[in-house]
Amino acid sequence: MNTDHVRSAERALSAGTWLIVAGAMLYSILTVTPLAARHTPDEWDWTAPILPLVVDAAVVIVVRLDAVLARLGGHGGKWPIVLRWMTGGMTLALNVADSALKSDLVGVAVHAVAPLLLIVTAETGLAYRRAIAAAVTALDEQRRAEREARERAAAEEREAAERRAQEEREHAAALAREQREHEARLAREQTEREEAARREERAQREARERAERETHERAEREREQARLERERRERAEAERRERERRERIERERREHAEREARAERERAALLAAGPAAEKFPEVRARATVRAAFDAGLPVRAAAELCGWSVGWVSARYADYRGPDTGGAELAIAGR
Repeated sequence: MNTDHVRSAERALSAGTWLIVAGAMLYSILTVTPLAARHTPDEWDWTAPILPLVVDAAVVIVVRLDAVLARLGGHGGKWPIVLRWMTGGMTLALNVADSALKSDLVGVAVHAVAPLLLIVTAETGLAYRRAIAAAVTALDEQRRAEREARERAAAEEREAAERRAQEEREHAAALAREQREHEARLAREQTEREEAARREERAQREARERAERETHERAEREREQARLERERRERAEAERRERERRERIERERREHAEREARAERERAALLAAGPAAEKFPEVRARATVRAAFDAGLPVRAAAELCGWSVGWVSARYADYRGPDTGGAELAIAGR
């Protein structure tokens, strides 16, 4: 048994209980309403369904709260029991009253089925829910105990592993001490043998060092000459690149000045044209409005220059207050 099984059983119990409650409520309303209507003044017949609704609402409250309390493992005391049996008795009495007044025993038996089933279902559902809550609690306790047992076993295993690791470290340390002592003894013997060899090799090494020093000095002189030659070439190349860069900057400056002068002439030509006799094409109108915007002219003056409406020109002014797009439009208008 696991949590999924318990939840599945609880869902089945809840679905069945509410199905029976809904059926009993519907059957009770259909059965009790005519009885209540016959014992109610004619002008108040419309209130007949209220009585079975009130009684059945109490049944719903009892079933619902009993389910919550059972799930939480609580107990509401004697009053929920009184309400549960009182509502069940009222539902039974109201359902069989009409048949009982007519001395119809078969009708009494038939109309008693739904109320009795509702009463027994409420009591049985409460017992089932308490049993399920107890089972869930026991299952949680079992899982907690198993988890604690696993944690204790894991802790004991960790302690055993730590003890084994400690013993292995101590054994390794002892072996390392013996190894170091043996190596130290071998090293002393090797040192004595090597000392004699070093004295013999020292003279040979000094001779080799003198030869290597002379070779190194020659190589240094050659590298210094190569470095000086490389630096001379690099300086010449850097001077050439700098000269080309200055020439490129000067050329770009002249081209930019020419473009600015050409754009200024185009703007001046657009503004000097005077008020438009007719509406300009949109491309030329946009270029004219841009020139007026750059010159600081009011919206109405720009509208007169291009022949378009003040609203359209105002919208273009709003656009031009954003990123600058005037150069392209002037160039299009000039073509």
